[in-house]
Amino acid sequence: MSNTLLMPKATAIWLVDNTSLSFRQIAEFCALHELEVHAIADGEAAQGIKGVDPVLTGQLTREEIDRAQKDPTHKLKLAEPKVKIPATKKRKGPRYTPVSRRQDRPNAILWLVRNHPELKDAAIMRLVGTTKTTIESIRERTHWNAANLQPMDPVTLGLCSQIDLDMEVQAAAKDRPAEAAEGPRLLTPEESLSYARELEQQAAAEADSDELDADAVFAKLKSMKGGDESTTD
Repeated sequence: MSNTLLMPKATAIWLVDNTSLSFRQIAEFCALHELEVHAIADGEAAQGIKGVDPVLTGQLTREEIDRAQKDPTHKLKLAEPKVKIPATKKRKGPRYTPVSRRQDRPNAILWLVRNHPELKDAAIMRLVGTTKTTIESIRERTHWNAANLQPMDPVTLGLCSQIDLDMEVQAAAKDRPAEAAEGPRLLTPEESLSYARELEQQAAAEADSDELDADAVFAKLKSMKGGDESTTD
């Protein structure tokens, strides 16, 4: 447990909203891409997820946050756990859902399908206690109530725990095939700035070249005019 951050996205949301840490520091601590942290700060990602204070959960100390805020190069370190929590076994069968919560399952399934497309149907079934037929109907928009469904976090609805969700997401990430080495990709912030500087330098060089060419043309015209006047005399 000491080497694993629980609820990384929820922790990232809290750090973005409550600290002055850089996006890079938050991304490295929460094992997220820096652009994903940018999207969280802009409200474009992790919508519907409630932020979790890592200090209250014992995963980070206030002193560590203060140290990182003063030094942008400092990397946050997980706090040593005060209590040893036994490893949680992966659930094999579907989760039992109370009758009062069953009407919320379609909304939770829609949230999981949209926010975690890497999850297989079996994982979603374990998390919210649903059936493969229901998942397919929601994914294909053929559910009888599809027009009224709203994506809602299953953790907030009480259908599963954040630990169970994180375990399923991590397991799905391990099973995901490696991305191809070639192909288009997003530039990192450093690459974007470097590319912008190159464009500015190129534009400035072309502008200087145009000015030099214009001066040379005017000088040549002036010399030709002077030659014509001497011939006339």
